Amino acid sequence: MRAVAGAAIARAAQAVLTSRPPGGVERWSRSNHRGAPVSLLSGPALAVAVGAVADLPRTAALVAAAGAGAVGAYDDASGARHPHAKGFRGHAAALRQGRVTGGAVKVLGIGATGLLAGRLLGRAPATDLLLRGAVVAGSANLVNLLDLRPGRALKAGSAAALALGQPGPAAAALALLPEDLGERAMLGDAGANALGAVLGLALLDRHPGRARAALAGLVVLTAASEVVSYSRVIDAVPPLRWVDRLGRRA
Repeated sequence: MRAVAGAAIARAAQAVLTSRPPGGVERWSRSNHRGAPVSLLSGPALAVAVGAVADLPRTAALVAAAGAGAVGAYDDASGARHPHAKGFRGHAAALRQGRVTGGAVKVLGIGATGLLAGRLLGRAPATDLLLRGAVVAGSANLVNLLDLRPGRALKAGSAAALALGQPGPAAAALALLPEDLGERAMLGDAGANALGAVLGLALLDRHPGRARAALAGLVVLTAASEVVSYSRVIDAVPPLRWVDRLGRRA
């Protein structure tokens, strides 16, 4: 039932947002990697769906999805004002120059979201709460790093959701996949961060003893993204390349 609900809510939310885009169509229009215009409205639609259907403590899931989605949407909206601030180093450089980018706000916002959502999983010592917050924030960021080609973040996110026993979020991601692969829409930070945050929360809920190992992996992957292109790595490994390009326009 969660899978059916996830797909239905994602599609319904996307239809409602498309018919009445908050702030107007232009606010949610961006250019993809080809320079073609796409809509970012899949992002808020996915955030609504994954928060509603995740098999997790309800309040924790809603906080993770809504909080990460909201600060992601802010970064989506502010990205046009800071087009050259990319990655952690780019946002840090902007801060040193006295410019507060959407990415810098997002780091603080997702960090706070992760701490609150982690606390809502249950009481724990302060060090464990910090660990939970870091895992949720790191997962949100990792999915966002994958959202560079059509379908990539949704494919990876749905696979991770299934592995973590989350059929609802997996179905929600797959329901939005056709538009993403067809280059009519993309997740943007709002959708990618919300999906990643819920996945991080699910990992903590299902495998609490693996939190430190998960955080270590997230740190390594995030640091690697600053010096290595994920797209180049994927293209260099035939099985990954095949899955990555499956269903995508030539």
